[in-house]
Amino acid sequence: MIQNTLAKILLAPFSFLYGMGVSLRDFFYRMELLKGIEFNIPVISVGNLSIGGAGKTPHIEYLVRLLKDYLNVATLSRGYKRKSKGFKFVEVSNSAEQVGDEPLQFKRKFPDILVSVSESRAFGIPEIIKYNPETQVVLLDDAFQHRSVKPGLNILLTEFHYPFTKDYLLPSGRLREWRSAYERADLIIVSKCPEDITKEEKANFIKDIKPFPNQKLFFSYYHYWQPYYILNPNYVTNLQSDWDVMLICAIARMEYLEDYLESKVNSVHSLAYEDHHFFTDFDVRHLKKSFDDMPSKKKLIITTEKDAMRLEMHKSFLIEHQLPVFVLPVEVRFHFEEGEQFNELIKSFLLNFKA
Repeated sequence: MIQNTLAKILLAPFSFLYGMGVSLRDFFYRMELLKGIEFNIPVISVGNLSIGGAGKTPHIEYLVRLLKDYLNVATLSRGYKRKSKGFKFVEVSNSAEQVGDEPLQFKRKFPDILVSVSESRAFGIPEIIKYNPETQVVLLDDAFQHRSVKPGLNILLTEFHYPFTKDYLLPSGRLREWRSAYERADLIIVSKCPEDITKEEKANFIKDIKPFPNQKLFFSYYHYWQPYYILNPNYVTNLQSDWDVMLICAIARMEYLEDYLESKVNSVHSLAYEDHHFFTDFDVRHLKKSFDDMPSKKKLIITTEKDAMRLEMHKSFLIEHQLPVFVLPVEVRFHFEEGEQFNELIKSFLLNFKA
């Protein structure tokens, strides 16, 4: 704790300089010296103020499930760490290296929707419309800071255990903008809440965040489904209390996932990597050795849906060594029976949208 505090103090001047740059950019937008482009179709942005970990991907998927049976839905992501450049439509046959892990996950789970990647959202949306004029709504992934596009609806996520109100600007903290940037949000979701969150905790968050009258605050949590075999989604299993699990993942924060697994199995042994890490041959060999060294006779390997997109690149190794890698699917749900209210706000935005 002392080292962490000292590091924040030492990095504070750099955070101040970074904040000056952020403030100058914000000033340009407020004075309309820079302007975000608005489009004649509904655009919904899902993002956060901090660097990763808030659960943008599952919340995008929630919106896809809500809308895909009624509208022609398109998603647009940057395609973080992909090796390709420019605008690209994502295909089921693509690899994570080609399009990024999260966009590939979207396409694999929802093959009937249009999924695309582009470094520039302002360029990507016109490309979507040009090649798919029947598109009726675009979901922007991780676009809260990308103000070159002005979304019709701005959804901001903040983690229950790591709220933006308790965080600091980079590099002493994890915030990409000043805390006050939350004012641009239309809806705020406190994500990764415990399943037993109390009304008192809810009230404390509302008091801490201080949403404006035009903003609505929601609280969401993860519901995990049965794990499925990474190379055959039709083969599922149930977590057992006498199993020992090797967890391999490269996500921003894995505590929420670890807590869930520890409540379901005998023990959890974690192999953690930086967010979006592309697993190397060395990594999968290390996974096999670590798994083999586990003394338990009842054991399996668990990974996340996002990590599975990158582990899949080592398919031949997994098959050759018969590694039982299972993927743990996740779905967003809302507390306090407010899911329907959230849905109605999304529907109302779309129904009342005027080009």
